[in-house]
Amino acid sequence: MNAEEPEAEVLAVTRRSLHAVAELVMAGPQYRTSGTIRLRVVPGGFRTVAAPELRVEGDALVAGGGVRVPLDGRTPREVGAAAGVEPGAPENLYHDGSGALADDVLGVDSTAAGYLTRCLVSGDEALRRLAPEATPVLWPEHFDLGITVDEINYGVSLGDGYLGVPYAYVGPWEVRTGEFWNAPFGAARPLSDLHDLHGFFAEGQERAATDGRK
Repeated sequence: MNAEEPEAEVLAVTRRSLHAVAELVMAGPQYRTSGTIRLRVVPGGFRTVAAPELRVEGDALVAGGGVRVPLDGRTPREVGAAAGVEPGAPENLYHDGSGALADDVLGVDSTAAGYLTRCLVSGDEALRRLAPEATPVLWPEHFDLGITVDEINYGVSLGDGYLGVPYAYVGPWEVRTGEFWNAPFGAARPLSDLHDLHGFFAEGQERAATDGRK
């Protein structure tokens, strides 16, 4: 990723808001209708994998039939109503999540949303190149895109409690030792510092095969 990151607070607010939409407006209704919380990255944004058909494109939600709902300044409840779904997180599946409520006001900056979308698209491309047989999943719990291959997690987080900016990670189920492994769960690099995202994943794969285990 070579694009310059937007201002930190704007990026954080937009990320939290898109996370809320992904979890409350998309994954929750999809789980109640189709039994899955998985989302997937598509050019320009991300979408559900089953009914109801919903996708985020930049700073708007697009529902079946092409109904386009701007996100900024609205609540998940208002966005859901406009899209024809009842908002709410998936129930009894995980204990963590966005922490967002249906009546929280969303703040989605179009520039920041575009940057986060490019992070996801770049991550999806790099993961598919690393493991063509695997399908990257955008998980609504932590709002990260990932795959697991041979007991190693690879992915892109848009930011969380560990690191507040988008970053790539390699997380072996058994953490390795060595200078490459700079995070409690394995290795992490801010996307703004990476010029070869696939190269980072490939190096993690190689080092996981040779480095010692904690």
